[in-house]
Order: sequence, then structure tokens, then C-alpha cells
Amino acid sequence: MPNKTISLLKLLFAIFILTVIIKPASAQIIKNFDSKGRQLIRFSTTGDAVDAHDGEIAYFDGQYFLYGTSYDCGFQWGNKGAPFCGFKVYSSTDMNNWTDRGYLFNAKTEVWQSRCDGKTYGCFRPHVVYNKRTKLYVLWINVYDNVVGYRVFTSKTPVGPFTEVAEPKLAVNSTMPAAGLNNGDHDTFIDDDGTAYLAYTDWRTDGTIVIEKLSDDYLTGTGEHIKAVTKGRTEAPGMFKRKGTYYIVYSDPNCGYCSGTGTSYKTAKSPLGPWSEGIKISDNSCGGQPSFVSTIKINSETVYLYGSDLWNNAAKNEALANYYWAPLSFTDDGAIKPLNCLETYAYPRPVNGKGKLIVRGSRSGSESYSLTCDIAGVKQRAQRFKAYWAGTLTRLTVIAFKNNNPDADLNLSVYKADKDGHPSGDALFTKALKDGDIGWSAKRIVVNPNIKVARNSKLVIVLSSAATTGCYGVALGDMVNLPGANPAISTDGGKSFTDDSHTLKFEAFVKAGSR
Repeated sequence: MPNKTISLLKLLFAIFILTVIIKPASAQIIKNFDSKGRQLIRFSTTGDAVDAHDGEIAYFDGQYFLYGTSYDCGFQWGNKGAPFCGFKVYSSTDMNNWTDRGYLFNAKTEVWQSRCDGKTYGCFRPHVVYNKRTKLYVLWINVYDNVVGYRVFTSKTPVGPFTEVAEPKLAVNSTMPAAGLNNGDHDTFIDDDGTAYLAYTDWRTDGTIVIEKLSDDYLTGTGEHIKAVTKGRTEAPGMFKRKGTYYIVYSDPNCGYCSGTGTSYKTAKSPLGPWSEGIKISDNSCGGQPSFVSTIKINSETVYLYGSDLWNNAAKNEALANYYWAPLSFTDDGAIKPLNCLETYAYPRPVNGKGKLIVRGSRSGSESYSLTCDIAGVKQRAQRFKAYWAGTLTRLTVIAFKNNNPDADLNLSVYKADKDGHPSGDALFTKALKDGDIGWSAKRIVVNPNIKVARNSKLVIVLSSAATTGCYGVALGDMVNLPGANPAISTDGGKSFTDDSHTLKFEAFVKAGSR
């Protein structure tokens, strides 16, 4: 007689999740690239790719918060029919496991669509700081529907919801026409005494950077400012202070959605200057464009975390863009060392951390994934898996996304496997996933086959589409220590398959009957 308690604990066979309680270590490993130099996808705790771009990582009360622009709904810069997706926030205690905390405010309203959709220049760069005087979190975003170029919000929590306050006023470009290219990329900086500054890009002077002191509540400018901190053709400032010296890091040159602009910096003894000559520390920003430098105090150590947006080859939709994050290094005299573009790095772990490490393993045999979009027309992808006990295949999940508006559904089918591990016979289950069911960012797609499976039976997932324009994509990992996985590709509409070395990221759940 089967042990039903054990069977219920074994509901999945395509992945296992192991929770290990350990003593907090002094450092944790953060990965940017795999051993072959390929960008890695960062997934949330629910299995979706993180979709928050051109923002920053902030550190509040022992937690990291990643703020950024979402592209999942299909925003495309310059496409007048594209919707605005909004701004998202993720939280983490370890910089590895990110929890999706939702949107900072409701961007689906008519007002926000008119301000930020594809008919405008868009809305970008969410930056959040905490005001100790007002006990409020303050959000600044870059917009192009007004004169000043920004809108400001407050919230009682770092994850919102944020409520818009009065439109801010700044010293630069205040008399220019509305809805033009006035002011752009920005950063918010809080000095040791609580004084706040806004570093922002002046498009009217070809991309010079301005620094302006903000009001005590951080909601508007004071008029006290310095212009032309940089000479032009720059953007994306990131401001911080180290050992009494102020630094500003910036994109040099500026280039929207470009992969590989330079990073330079300047220093000063006061936020309002005078500022030194610029020094370049990278010609390509580790394959992206600089986004932020966050000052994070952990235990007795202060980390100056540099972030770069690894843009997706200047695509108008940047849902597939990745990230480069690593601490800056300094010489004894305070100069920033050239970026090394670290594949992995050790990052301090807070001593008050919970000491809980989540280790994920999957039947795809890999924890490092990249994204590929090629499922359309005659191109199909298949993945074999094994049912280790008899029962019902209740749920399948795969990571999927769309690109360039495919004109047909994505079909997910399940077949029996032949001796080569390829699909055989008629489909046991097929689900047509509509265009609206799949986003532009890589997310888990869940289907419920509810088909009976025998113990040790071998099954195959097949993904296909009749699309003649656009494509559907998946997350692929290198096959590691997984004999018999048999990922395969068809280039003739499923008539034949050839083995492939890249496994799908998937999960399969069986409600066990008996072993």
C-alpha cells in the first residue's frame, strides 16, 4: 500500500527544491555572466524573468529593492500604438532571490497612458529615496509630457503604492515648451546631513549634466544648482559620496538603448562643484549602459554598487535586457579603478540575515539560462522528461515570451517519447496559448494537462507555432549531468527532430498515485 504522505510530498519530478538552513556567511556569490561570458537571466522567486530596467537598486532596512521600467506589456519606444507598462519593484535579502512586489502605481489609467505611451517619448528611470524628516519614501521619474521633465510621488513603504504630488520645479529649462526634450535621465542623492540633490541631464545643451539642491521634503528643486558638470553628449548620472569626496558617474557618450557605451566619472569636494575633469573607467560598461551607483552600508562595510543595463541590441522593446551589477573598486588615493566586468563576485551578507539559502535544481540540468526566440513556422523545440511514479500529470510550466508581434498562437503539446527521446504518435495533450496569454518578458506559462502517466514513462514537451511574422522564445540552459534529457529541435514542422544540447527551463508536476 503506497505511503500517501510521502507521495504528496513528491508532487513534482521535473524540479526539486531544497531548503538548507545555514549559518550566515560573510559573503555571497553574485553572477553576471556564465563561464562562456554569456549574459545570465535573473529570475524572480516565482520563476519569471525580472522585468525592471533603467532604474536602480536601493537598500532600506536590511532589504534590497530593485526599481525599474517594465516592458512586458509591449511598450516600444517610438511605436505610437504601444502601451506604457508602468514601473515595477522587486525585493531581496541576498541580491539573488528577487520577489516581485508589483507596480509602484497604477499605470493603466488614461492619464498615465497619455503621459507615457508610444505616442510620447516615454517614461523612465524610477529612483526612490527615504526622507527621515517626513518619514516618506520619495519617487522621482523622468517624463516628457510636461516642461520640467519629471514627476514626483510619495509612499509610506518602499514598495508603494506611490501617490503623485505637485509637479516639481527646477532651475533649468523652466521656460521651454512642454512635451519636448528638455530634461532627461536623473539620479537622486542624499548627503550625510540629509540634504538631497538631483543630478539630471539637460537635453537643451546636448546632454550636459546639472546638479540641483532639492527642498527639505525632496519634492522639488530649490534653484540652487550647477550647470554643465559634463561637456555634453552624456546622460544617466549616478551620484555618491566616499570619504568626503563626491563622485558622479555617467554614460559617456549618451546613446539610448545602446549596448556598450562608456562609463566616466568626476569628483568634487562639494555637490555643487567645482568638478574635476572626467576620467573614463570603461569603454563599454560591461556590455551595457551605466544606470546607477548605490551606496549600501552592510555591517561595517560600505559598498558602492555599480549597475549597468545590458540592453537588448537597441531593440525598441527592452523586456529581454539583462543587468550587470558589481561593486566599484578604488585606489588608495580615491580614484575609481577601471571596470573589470566580473563574471562573478563576492558580496557581503548582512549579519542579521536569516541564513536561509534556497538551492534550486531542475531536470533541465542547468541554473544558468539565456533567452532564444526562434519558435515560428517550421521551427519547433522539444524536451523529454521522465515520470518517476504513476499518477496524473497535473501541471506543466515553461518559460516563454514573444517578440515582434507573432501572428499565430504558441502551441504546447505533450507526446509519448520514442526510443530516441523524440515525440511519437498523436499528442496526448495540446494547449493553444493565445498572443494575449504571453508577455514580452520571459515568464512562466502554466498549463494543466491532467493526463494519466505510468511509472517511469518518458514524455516529450513540444512547443510550436504557425507564426509567419515574429516569434516565441524560451529560456535555454546548457545540459549538465542530465543523461537522457534529450532536448531536440525540428526545422521541418515536426516531421523529424535532431538532438540539441540546450534544455528548456520547465517544471512538471505529477500527483502521485503509487510508486
